[in-house]
Amino acid sequence: MRHAVVIGASVSGLLAAAALSRIAERVTVLDRDRLPGEDVHRRGTAQSRHAHGLLARGLEVMELLLPGLTVELMERGAFGGDLQADCRWINEGRRLAPAPGRMPGLLVSRLLLEGQIRRRVSALPGVEVAGESQVADLTHSGDWVTGVRLVSGETVSAGLVVDASGRGSRMPAWLGQLGFPAPAEERVEIDLTYTTRVFRRRPDDLAGDPVVIMAATRAVPRAGVALAMEGDRWIVTIGGYGDAPPADLDSFVAYARSLPAPDIHELVSRAEPLDEGTHHRTPASVRRRYERLPRFPRGLAVVGDAVCAFNPIYGQGMSVAAVEALRLGEWARRDRPARELFRSIARVVDAPWDIVAANDLRLPGVRGRRTAKIKMVNAYLERFHRAAEHDTELGRRFLRVANLLDPPSALLRPACLFRVLRGGSDVVRGDTGDAVPAGEPSYPARHQN
Repeated sequence: MRHAVVIGASVSGLLAAAALSRIAERVTVLDRDRLPGEDVHRRGTAQSRHAHGLLARGLEVMELLLPGLTVELMERGAFGGDLQADCRWINEGRRLAPAPGRMPGLLVSRLLLEGQIRRRVSALPGVEVAGESQVADLTHSGDWVTGVRLVSGETVSAGLVVDASGRGSRMPAWLGQLGFPAPAEERVEIDLTYTTRVFRRRPDDLAGDPVVIMAATRAVPRAGVALAMEGDRWIVTIGGYGDAPPADLDSFVAYARSLPAPDIHELVSRAEPLDEGTHHRTPASVRRRYERLPRFPRGLAVVGDAVCAFNPIYGQGMSVAAVEALRLGEWARRDRPARELFRSIARVVDAPWDIVAANDLRLPGVRGRRTAKIKMVNAYLERFHRAAEHDTELGRRFLRVANLLDPPSALLRPACLFRVLRGGSDVVRGDTGDAVPAGEPSYPARHQN
């Protein structure tokens, strides 16, 4: 392949370019924003001001695509830890049993991560990352896409065009202009609004733990994340389904007190604020079913949020995009029909989509199709989280699924089912052998403001 064009210079587009650089003579990444030389916020990445999770599988794949990236990020201030031993994972108001889990994680701001990926990709042979280059539409010859036309009127020819333009992708409309059907959409209407503030981090905050991830519950449909990041800072994002957390400090702290467990409130009520806070609203999780289309143009692909835009509170987007970039490179090397790529991407998306959709559909006010399977899985997971509060092996298995290392079906294997049933009845022993009463939450019930 002589030339590939990638639309969008966010994490998904940059990783797609890294994968394609091993196949194409030239790769051009086009973005409508002016791309800064420093790590600063820009219009096209509104999410950069909020907490971002990098899952274990995502870190693995990024390192495959850009060897040495982890070390470079750590040299710039990012730091690692054990995802089970060092992180407070709180589900149903209960903390997952901590223990060495042999799952390395990396704490890094979205700004630093995207900036370093952009620097690495821009330095790859044959790769150009061009800002202030907004794509207006596709050029084509019959059923073949031959390139893109910019708003400026310039045409850029390519043997492959990859849409990595995110939630706002115009691909469904472009397909209609070419005479092809648009993909069906699946939506889970979440009406999630969240607010983020940055605080000074002290070594003794949260007894030294660098992460709190707190899921919403049916009783309290509010969630929160506190992540340590470079520069001795905390980034804290709290959100509600159907209500909006305020940004002013006193109200932010009061809202944090209403979360299903006290950890984040204890942090923000004592920490020094460093900014004024910022809001974001996500109306829905959206999945476009490109793999079900009967026809699709040659020379065209779609990846990242343009295929599936998850509820961002789960932190899956960047990691899923990384795996999709790997699949994109494998597909482009074989020069096969787009249907094969979309089927491969669908297999990547299935597990995290099922996790997000099922978990959100537990909550009042969330609109979507509640199947019998979803209801059964949610009932099982509630019991699972009760047992995992004291069973470190269940905690390890849950985190491997949450970090996209294992499929959700791993939580239904006989050994796992046995531990859950045993944990829900009397006493559970974790890997340490300590006996504890099962079924009692670590945290008292909290009421919303």
